[in-house]
Amino acid sequence: MQSIRSVLWIGPGERFAADLVADAPSLDVVWERDVEGALALRLEGLDAVVVDATEPKEAVAALVALAGLPGQPPLLVRIDASEADCDPDLRAAGAADVLLREAAAPETSTALLVERLGAIARPGGRRARILDTIIGDSREMQEVFALVECASRSRATVLVTGETGTGKELIARAVHDRSPRRQKPFVALNCAAFPETLLESELFGHTRGAFTGADRDRKGLFESADRGTIFLDEVGETSRPFQAKLLRVLQEREVRPLGGARARRVDVRVIAASNRDLWRQAVREGFREDLYYRLAVFPIHVPPLRSRSADVVALAEHFLTLHGRREGKRGARLSPEASHLLQAYRWPGNVRELENEIQRGLALARPGEALTPAHFSERLTGVLEPIEANAFPDESLRQTLGRIEAWLIRRALERYGGNRTETARQLAVTREGLYKKMKRFGIE
Repeated sequence: MQSIRSVLWIGPGERFAADLVADAPSLDVVWERDVEGALALRLEGLDAVVVDATEPKEAVAALVALAGLPGQPPLLVRIDASEADCDPDLRAAGAADVLLREAAAPETSTALLVERLGAIARPGGRRARILDTIIGDSREMQEVFALVECASRSRATVLVTGETGTGKELIARAVHDRSPRRQKPFVALNCAAFPETLLESELFGHTRGAFTGADRDRKGLFESADRGTIFLDEVGETSRPFQAKLLRVLQEREVRPLGGARARRVDVRVIAASNRDLWRQAVREGFREDLYYRLAVFPIHVPPLRSRSADVVALAEHFLTLHGRREGKRGARLSPEASHLLQAYRWPGNVRELENEIQRGLALARPGEALTPAHFSERLTGVLEPIEANAFPDESLRQTLGRIEAWLIRRALERYGGNRTETARQLAVTREGLYKKMKRFGIE
């Protein structure tokens, strides 16, 4: 199902449009006073159109007719309850839905509209999630989801890359769960958590007497995952001698236990992951290039959360539901201010940091209380400082954004002791781009 993101509201109610923005901060709401102005937009790039039936009937009819054409966004018509008999006619003419505007309870109008917008999500659109724990409607995550679908139908070794906290193991599990091996084991191991000898023992097994304390034969994780999938996290942290042994396993599809004289055949799908650039590490820092090519047969890169801010609110709401049940705070929600704050933050710790912030907010909130910026840590609320400090009523959007950008650059320079290379890397800009911005903002 395709979720609704961009909505055009047509009607005289400027206040209604503002309320809609407040009630659904994840929506991009465009307001036009009348149908004539809306038609000039050609309705391009929109997910839905809502028109108030106080508009001239001929104009509403023209929009309803347009909504029935291929490629046009669905149309909702908002009418008075007393005109409910128009409902069948409008829907038959092509309106996706008809909303009844209750004069006695105007404060519920936007909530009803948001609910209906979700109900008309069109089939055949983008998938908002693969699993309950993998959420994303952004273009970047849709590309990841498409790669997961392809990888799950293949037998190729997969290399998942991405920053810490982006959910690389969840991607690996999604590949396994959608593959023909889904009925067999999924075995995960963090390679960075073991010294080399123990890592070999964990993966390949050992025989009795292979080393001090080996009082019996033990099967390794490769054998335990036979006919299933093994996930090797942080494979870039391993030593070159271990990499040579892993390469042999990938080439020969057999493992030799420590102290053993005979190799054992295994049928295992390997998915590896790293938060490093393994290609750069192979070229410059000693990671085996031949192993890199064996691992990166099917690469999947998971983007950082800062590059897909459109997913932040949906992820936060998922964690609110998940942890709200555990904390006994069902129905927990974000205030509009909290939603805007979460979207403005850069999330260096990615999805894991977002989940931690939601857990903190739930711990501080009372049952039934909406989470506000006050429920989050200073790391997040600090982003409000450049907005609130020295704000000018007549300041343009460009000036406000420039002031925030300059503040972020100064803070990053201070954090990294004036190291411009590290500052540029953290801000995800080139060094040349950083120099130009510093010159424009007068930053020494």
